Amino acid sequence: MTDDEARWRRSATEGDGSPYAHAKAPSDDGPAYNTLTYEVDGRVARLTFNRPDQGNSITPDTPIELAHAVERADLDPRVHVIVLSGRGKGFCGGYDLAASAENLMDGGVISSGSEGTVLDPVVQMTNHDPQGTWDPMIDFAMMSRFTRGFASLLHANKPTVAKIHGFCVAGGTDIALHCDQIVIAADAKIGYPPTRVWGVPSAGMWAHRLGDQRAKRLLLTGDCLNGREAAEWGLAIEAPEPDQLDERTEILVQRIAAMPLNQLMMVKLALNSALLAQGVQNSQMISTVFDGISRHTREGYAFQQRAAEAGFRDAVRERDSAPYGDFGPSTNKD
Repeated sequence: MTDDEARWRRSATEGDGSPYAHAKAPSDDGPAYNTLTYEVDGRVARLTFNRPDQGNSITPDTPIELAHAVERADLDPRVHVIVLSGRGKGFCGGYDLAASAENLMDGGVISSGSEGTVLDPVVQMTNHDPQGTWDPMIDFAMMSRFTRGFASLLHANKPTVAKIHGFCVAGGTDIALHCDQIVIAADAKIGYPPTRVWGVPSAGMWAHRLGDQRAKRLLLTGDCLNGREAAEWGLAIEAPEPDQLDERTEILVQRIAAMPLNQLMMVKLALNSALLAQGVQNSQMISTVFDGISRHTREGYAFQQRAAEAGFRDAVRERDSAPYGDFGPSTNKD
């Protein structure tokens, strides 16, 4: 950097006055994740969901790995902004419910080291017996760990940006709505159809992002928005055409990245103080409890049993049939 250049634009690691000047550069040879990839590109940490063949659906590894990757970027003085996106046809299609709906009674999928814990499908199976006694705190202990992992995006010191293409539905919204900024393709689909049966959004972020009436408009029907509508409603900051999504997101990200790191942190913390004062954590606790309850109602058991009989996809197709008629990865009803 020359003497006539703006010194406040220099990297946090540059110059003798930097507390990071003599620190060893963070290694990019981090752990291999099962659900996402991680790379640092200049001042940008790029986290990318990497289960394209499964619609980047959420597994027990997802919140653990996401929180680890966010903390990794948060601690790296080179990084000014964190971008989250997904490979394949969409951002995230929600939880991998084939394991918990179709195969719940067969054990489902388990994370390594989770045997005998609330993340063990056998534990959840035992707690999901319609003829047995349901312990709501087993549900809460399991789901709250997912929510805490996703909330790392909100509580990170550095700004987080979600870049959404294709679809971001059900549990995928629990992730995206924790980001500070959302840029969504105009034709993408975003919403929480499981409020029709077997689900309440455990992140509890909808009213905080949209306000009371608009949040209720979506969650009392399970309806979704396309990207253009999401931007019009204030759920996303921008909704470019699909072929411009990368470019428009990158413009925003680079403008954020040009800011001094300490300025970004102060602004985010100051604005988060207002958001958190609205009661986000209380909303999450209540929503997580109700999410568990929704799977243990008469209707919830009926949906799970139908998924076990006909397959989860067909059960969802029936859930989203008339009067809704919006099954599938698109909001286009033509």
